[in-house]
Amino acid sequence: MIQTVMDSPLGVLTLAGPDPETLARLHFGEAALGEPQPQAFAAVRAQLAEYFAGTRRGFTVALALTGSDWERRVWSQLTQIPYGETRTYAQIAAAACERTGARAARAVGRANHHNPVAIIVPCHRVIGADGSLTGFAGGLEAKRRLLDLEAGRLALI
Repeated sequence: MIQTVMDSPLGVLTLAGPDPETLARLHFGEAALGEPQPQAFAAVRAQLAEYFAGTRRGFTVALALTGSDWERRVWSQLTQIPYGETRTYAQIAAAACERTGARAARAVGRANHHNPVAIIVPCHRVIGADGSLTGFAGGLEAKRRLLDLEAGRLALI
């Protein structure tokens, strides 16, 4: 695994993956996830910068995600949430497995918690049934800022 770090409006992000073009992890803050290669993940860094500037609405980077079949189904559903929109945990559960209820929503929350590339796979777009902001790897303030960016209420850059 190799890694690089980048500055962002949310603080330092650590990017890591099996090769310089394939992202497997996005970590908020500095982390020792692999061998440092400062020039790695150029496309990821460029697309994240465009996203933070408000000029990019989706990502087209190579990913190497590892997770259970359930996690992969949930993550796939997250990528279907349009920029600037949100879904509830229950809505994601219904789409991922056609089940509803508190257990299914909690299972989506667990899959979101294990999302290795937050922002790229937009788990920040999932909110509580009452509209509340709940769990996010970068913290709730970062989640609010990302949602405000996508709603056009905040410029991060």
